Amino acid sequence: MDLDPILEQAAKWGIEAAHYDGLGRHWHVDPSVLARILEAIGAHGKEPRHHDAAAEHVTPAFQGSHALPQRSWGIAVQLHSIRSHRNWGHGDFTDLANLIDIASELGASAIGLNPLHALFDDRAEEASPYFPSSRLFLNPLYIDVEAIPEFPRAALAEFASSVAALRQRELVDYAGVAQCKAKALALTFEAFRKLATEPRRQQFDEFKRARAPLLQSFTAFEVLRRRFGKPWWEWPVELRKPDQSALREALSADADDLDYYAFVQWVADQQLSACQTKAHKAGLPIGLYLDVAVGVRADGFDAWSNQNFILPSLEIGAPPDQLNTEGQRWGLAGINPLSLIENDCGPFRQVLRASMQYAGAIRIDHILGLKRFYLIPRGVRADQGAYVRFPFEALLAAAAEESHASRCIVIGEDLGTVPPGFQDTLARYGIWSFQVMLFQRAADGGFIAQDHYRANALVTFATHDLPTFAGWLSGYDLAVKRSLGLDPGETDHDRAAAKEALGRAMAWRGLPNIDCLSVTRFLADTPSRLLMVSLEDALGVVEQVNLPGTVDEHPNWRRRLSVPLEELLQASTLRAIAAVMETSGRDSKGQD
Repeated sequence: MDLDPILEQAAKWGIEAAHYDGLGRHWHVDPSVLARILEAIGAHGKEPRHHDAAAEHVTPAFQGSHALPQRSWGIAVQLHSIRSHRNWGHGDFTDLANLIDIASELGASAIGLNPLHALFDDRAEEASPYFPSSRLFLNPLYIDVEAIPEFPRAALAEFASSVAALRQRELVDYAGVAQCKAKALALTFEAFRKLATEPRRQQFDEFKRARAPLLQSFTAFEVLRRRFGKPWWEWPVELRKPDQSALREALSADADDLDYYAFVQWVADQQLSACQTKAHKAGLPIGLYLDVAVGVRADGFDAWSNQNFILPSLEIGAPPDQLNTEGQRWGLAGINPLSLIENDCGPFRQVLRASMQYAGAIRIDHILGLKRFYLIPRGVRADQGAYVRFPFEALLAAAAEESHASRCIVIGEDLGTVPPGFQDTLARYGIWSFQVMLFQRAADGGFIAQDHYRANALVTFATHDLPTFAGWLSGYDLAVKRSLGLDPGETDHDRAAAKEALGRAMAWRGLPNIDCLSVTRFLADTPSRLLMVSLEDALGVVEQVNLPGTVDEHPNWRRRLSVPLEELLQASTLRAIAAVMETSGRDSKGQD
């Protein structure tokens, strides 16, 4: 292999031939890895168009409506985890609508949600919302089937025993929920075809027209992946790309199934849209705050439908660090910077619009990826990947433009080792930072003072990948990790010192107790624009939602809340939290 041309080409296309890992070690990327990445992005025979000079004039992203207080708060929930007397063992959009009523009563400005992207609903046990098939469509498990006008009420008896059992489960039974909902949706679709009113038929037809041609490709993919039962790159050659003529021929006898999958997406769209409309009418200035996953699975719809943008031959990951000494593979397909540059960031804009249409705020997961991604060719060790640079400022400008078009705040999850000036650049484009109290520590281990938090930021105690407050305070998370043979990343002595540091921070602000309400009061007095409180913390839950580094060893994304939604206000500290927010000037009630 001729080394110099490979290195020259890599430099030209923003592929870093050397980097430092999280252990401080300097790595030189193997030239064969550089060559495979160059091939994957389609660089051969082309000259790069540089598209990332810092703009002289920047229009910052949308910062919220006039009704949004300068500092506000919201309730964060994993929607699947909601337990209620009426849902089918998995939180749904009617639960979300009912939670909106609670948030409105409490003076919250937002409800924060996990990603609602489409997964493989027929492989529902693969439940991580951060491992989607598509970021452009919705997960049908969140549909309240009984709320569809055409749902045949007489069929309820057929589902009664199954649904009753699902409601009693301590963990979400994804396979059981998916089976019941698929059967109910099929019955409802048949009823729709026979009994729907003319206005409803017209609405469905308009939805299909508005979402064409992407919706037609999605429904084709749903039929074909079930037909072949294997990844799309193993399908017949003519169907490995979304060629419309080949699809028409292959699916000429599947019109009803195609229409069914379109119907399911229409229903999901209607119910989620109704929630955001209700949130605004109920006085939540932000309304829904949605998470946008960092990537998609290689065998999913997005990867099949836009093979210039999504690169299944590469995988997103991370180099070695203290907790992952062999590096990390995230299971997500690589992303092509060349496609973004050549299309004015069009694929990125499309992903943003898909979530912004339902939201008053979105969070871009791992926004560091807009600057560079660590990409690993398939079959290569995780520590042998390379960093690939992306058109960072062009992507931020695109996000800012889309935020104004949709009147949607943009928050960037900027955790981890952040390059110097990164957060200042985000602020310049009006993108809010994401500050987690557990990580806001000084060099001596103490928790930083409130006035050191950024104003243009969302602040919270932890995330779904971290212990809840009760779990952290009790050390439950450390015990769980050790029981699973995982390195907890800190000793009991380290945790005790952190708790002492938290106690000092609380006492400095006149808060004598180390409890969830005191921490909430501490965070409420920061200058940060938005404070999110998780339902897990409001209920004193010790188990965390997701434990990184595990798959089946821990019930990730499966835990249900300990009390039903109907009893939430009585069983949680939400009213006390709302009182703290009101005292701190974060209450949205009475805002004009």
